Amino acid sequence: MTVQHFNTPEGRRIAFARLPGRGPGVVFLGGFRSDMTGTKAQALEGWARAAGRAFLRFDYSGHGASGGDFEQGCIGDWLADARAALRLSEGPQVLVGSSMGGWLALLLAREAPERVAGLVTIAAAPDFTEDSMWAGFDEVQRATLARDGRVEQPSEYSDEPYVITRRLIEDGRRHLVLREPLRLPMPVRMLQGTADADVPQAVALRLLAHAEGADMHLTLVKGADHRFSTPACLRLIEEAVAEVAG
Repeated sequence: MTVQHFNTPEGRRIAFARLPGRGPGVVFLGGFRSDMTGTKAQALEGWARAAGRAFLRFDYSGHGASGGDFEQGCIGDWLADARAALRLSEGPQVLVGSSMGGWLALLLAREAPERVAGLVTIAAAPDFTEDSMWAGFDEVQRATLARDGRVEQPSEYSDEPYVITRRLIEDGRRHLVLREPLRLPMPVRMLQGTADADVPQAVALRLLAHAEGADMHLTLVKGADHRFSTPACLRLIEEAVAEVAG
């Protein structure tokens, strides 16, 4: 698929790739510092092509082939990017959110349930800026964040450290989904590995208990890590998407 670009209402240049096909289409939302060329996005594209299903993947601002500076971004910005990308599709879509993308997919489903035919989350990380980042900071890190507006953390996925900004933390508090009712009237499938070191299975259990919906299932995969990208895990994602897409 050819990578194209569009400008959001906020003026950010977003890269996307789109596959035509029947609906409801599938929209993939990637994770924090991830991009649309990852294993899960590409596997889903292959599944959609074989199934004749419309498919859309994109990069948030500051990610992948999109414009912008990652360190300047926050949950609200990336939510706006996702909202704008969703407008590239017609009719209800199946949202597939990985990690941070799971949080964003939940936000989209909460604000516009009529646009969401189904929801599949993969190691969803709702409220992670508050419950993982901020909660995990010690007093020195919190003081550094207040003084400098940023703090660095090591990453197991990159040689470069994560830069966590005060803006990211403060903006995240305006988009929490686990502190107020979360009604999900569409079919929901949550996938979670028990060996996920970044998003513990307790997060998935908390989300399942908190969200309200008549058709909601959580699948725990013993030994699967945060990447959730083994052939068996990829098959589970495809099966979950097929199930909610109908």
